[in-house]
This record gives sequence, structure tokens and C-alpha cells, in this order.
Amino acid sequence: MYKQIASNQRKTFLLMTLFVIFIIFLGWFIDYLTNSGNIFLILAILLSIIMSFVGYYQGDKITLALSGAKEIKKEDNPYVWNLVENLCITAGLPMPKIYLIDDPAPNAFATGRDPKHASIALTTGIIQMLENEELEGVIAHELSHIKNYDIRLMTIVGVLVGTVVLLSEFFIRGTFFGLGGRRKNNQGGALLLLIGIILAILSPLIAQVIQLAISRKREFLADASAALLTRYPEGLASALEKISQYPHPLRRANNGTAHLYIINPFGKTKSFLTKLFSTHPPIEERIKALRAMI
Repeated sequence: MYKQIASNQRKTFLLMTLFVIFIIFLGWFIDYLTNSGNIFLILAILLSIIMSFVGYYQGDKITLALSGAKEIKKEDNPYVWNLVENLCITAGLPMPKIYLIDDPAPNAFATGRDPKHASIALTTGIIQMLENEELEGVIAHELSHIKNYDIRLMTIVGVLVGTVVLLSEFFIRGTFFGLGGRRKNNQGGALLLLIGIILAILSPLIAQVIQLAISRKREFLADASAALLTRYPEGLASALEKISQYPHPLRRANNGTAHLYIINPFGKTKSFLTKLFSTHPPIEERIKALRAMI
């Protein structure tokens, strides 16, 4: 388990580094093509700062509101409260806020900027469907996201993706309105312009693929951390097996928060393209990895 955690941390760091390099290159390349100085690089930095502050301080509230989650106290559901509290004591974490989502689809997610400002949301369906050890494995998975600062990481990645999309859109709009003059000089400039347009169109797609890759790596890491916390990998493996068999999506599933859930909230994915852009690795691979730890 320690080897898997270390491996996923290295791969995630590498992906994040490549993401940042990609954004810097994109900003520089757009500036070069449009002969606009460093305007796009400066714009990327400013957008990242503004979006980071909003995501850092308000991202959890927005996520919980979008999901329709309602906060509960101990007297509302002592069973769930005690499970979370016991695992927090074991993990050495402060008690997060607990939310319930009135939905028969079994799912769960964690949100917040750090362990002191964290929340866990569970659907009513997952509480009803799973046995004690299985639900404990799911909660341990979400606590692992909090302990590993996965949610902060995914907020940063979301900001980077948003920056790439905005830079690309600004470049495409600027091209049609005649921004810059470098491309008018010669045929080589026209070729660079064509390359720039293609890159601007493909950049959001590339950024999304990188975001999804990072999200998938964090799911494997959280699975390993949950197994380490409960000392019972089969609990989470069995939970994932049951959850994956539920045929219907969450009622309030959306693309903006899909990567936070323990499994894809849109239901089963069948086509190659759907799997490529899924925010989660295949359930079969996660179950296989967990059972290899037994």
C-alpha cells in the first residue's frame, strides 16, 4: 500500500508539472503569434489568481449547493456520525461537517480546502445499500481525500483548466478581429498562425484529458489510503462492487463536480470515448488493486 501511495504521488506531481508547463507554453506561443508582448501570459496569471481565491474559499459551498446536500448533526443520524467520528480519531483528523443528499443512487464525496475546513457528503442510497464495513470503507476513502489534500489539488487543476480554455477563446476571438501583426509578414507566419489556431482549439481538450488523468490517479491513492486506514481492503472493494451495479445516475449530477464523487455520478460508461473522458478509473481496476492488498 505504501508503494502504491508513493507511486501515485510521483505520477500526480509529474502530471501537475506538465500541466503548468503546458499553460506557460500556450501563453507564450499565443503572444508570439499575435505579437502582443506578454499580454496572454499576464492574463493567465491574473485569471489563475482570481479563480484560485474563489475556488479556495467558496468552492466547497458551491459544490454542496449544486449537489443539494443538507448538513446533519449527530442526533439526525447517529450511525453515520459515529462511523465518521471513529475513523477521524483513527486517522488523526478533525471532525468534518457531514451532509446527506436525498438520492437513491449510491455515491459520496468530500470537499473543502484543508482538514480543518472539510465536509463529507453521502447519498441516502449509499447508506441504505451498504453494510457497516463497506460504508466504513467509503467514508475512509473520502477522509483520505481530505488527509491527502486531494481536494485542494483538484481545485488548482480546475483553475488551470479554466485558464487554458479562456486563453484559447481569447486567442481565437483575437484572430478573427485581426489581433497582432506577426502572422502577416510571410508564409511562415501564416503557417504559425494555422498551428496556433489548431493548438488553441485542441488546448481545452488536452487540458481536460490531463485533469481527468490527475483525478484518476487520486482515486487510486485514496483507495490505498482507505485500505491502510481501515486495515480491511475488502470492505471498500465490496462497496465499489455494489455501487457500480446501480444502473441510474445521480439526479443532480454535473460535469463541474463529477470528479469529486467516489464513482462516476453519470452511471456506467461503455464507449471508448466516454471512458477516455471519464473522471474515474474503471471500477474493475480499482477493485483488483484493492483485493491485491489482502
